[in-house]
Amino acid sequence: MTTPGSSASRAGEGGRGGGRGLAGIGLLGVGVAAAIYVAGRLNPPDYTFSLFGQANPLGLKSLLGTIALGLAVVQVLLALWIYRRLPLAGRPPRPVPTVHRVVGFVLFALTVPVAVHCLIAYGVQLTSVRVAVHSIAGCFFYGAFVAKVLLVQSRRLPRWPLPVAGGTLAVVLGVLWWTSALWYYNGFQLP
Repeated sequence: MTTPGSSASRAGEGGRGGGRGLAGIGLLGVGVAAAIYVAGRLNPPDYTFSLFGQANPLGLKSLLGTIALGLAVVQVLLALWIYRRLPLAGRPPRPVPTVHRVVGFVLFALTVPVAVHCLIAYGVQLTSVRVAVHSIAGCFFYGAFVAKVLLVQSRRLPRWPLPVAGGTLAVVLGVLWWTSALWYYNGFQLP
């Protein structure tokens, strides 16, 4: 017998109700990304806006982004352990899901000041391929984050979208890091 929140119950669902739920979550995520995009396009850039009082915030933003990327790698490894996809790892101890949630919260908290600075100081710009990819990926990141949080909270949807959403967040964070922190560390050019 399965309970409403059990793995077997979640894996078996996904008919009409599950499809509508997934579509609703997807639309909400797209809506958040679109709202951030529109706000960034309408916001006149304020290049004097500071991050934590720093005159040149690029170094601090790159450091925070690099830490966030490292935590994203930890998140993926913890998720693989939770889903028993790590070779030779076996069953994860009880604290692993809690550690996964705490690391996820810290990761998200690190991205917020960087995103706020980007949105206020630069807005969403499409002036070059690097800047456009970075701007659009930043908008998409927060839409995907909202979708993932809603997927985590849902007990009525199938299980497969959750690791897909988590993996997507990690990849998008990698794109954001590559188009910003790596660009900064590499002398303002992409390798």
